[in-house]
Amino acid sequence: MHSRFRPDQPLGRRRVAGRGRRQLPAGGAAARQRQRAERGQGLVEFSLSLVFLTVLLISLLDLGRAYFTYLALKDAANEGAYYGSAYPQCVTDNGVDNDSPACAGSNTIPYRVRNSAPRGGLVDWNDAAAQITIDLPCGNSHPCVMKGGDVMTVTVAYGYRLLTPFAGILSPSQSLTLTARSAAVIVRVPNCTVAPTCK
Repeated sequence: MHSRFRPDQPLGRRRVAGRGRRQLPAGGAAARQRQRAERGQGLVEFSLSLVFLTVLLISLLDLGRAYFTYLALKDAANEGAYYGSAYPQCVTDNGVDNDSPACAGSNTIPYRVRNSAPRGGLVDWNDAAAQITIDLPCGNSHPCVMKGGDVMTVTVAYGYRLLTPFAGILSPSQSLTLTARSAAVIVRVPNCTVAPTCK
């Protein structure tokens, strides 16, 4: 077939006789290969972003657990300070001056701190990482003289273990020390020299 040539028609618009549309270049196979390569590129990008999103979600979970642990420590410190405001000499069994037999077992500040939350929480109070410090107004002097209006402080520290493996950037030991502190005004200093209860 011969093509009809019209001199008034631009060269780019010449058509082959008998056909109403342009002919595609002979690169159709290359275009299909390009589409397949783009699909593979999308799969690689999705895989990389999925890894990043997974690490981000685990990190957020770790932060949530750390915050929940801190709240548990804060509640425990508040409970210890609340009990200590009414029974400040019950720092240990038998009292701070070793003359208060009514301060024993559940009648001590550390017991109240350790049992402020139900068992099975994020804080393992039997772990050595859980530390309770009680600061009395008399300091380390013996006998410890306290009166109503003095301030005592209960500090609870706990070594929180991180789940995220990349958190080693922040803490090489994979743990953070969380600390909660609560202060209370001593309301009274009861007589705990006679068991079983303070009066």
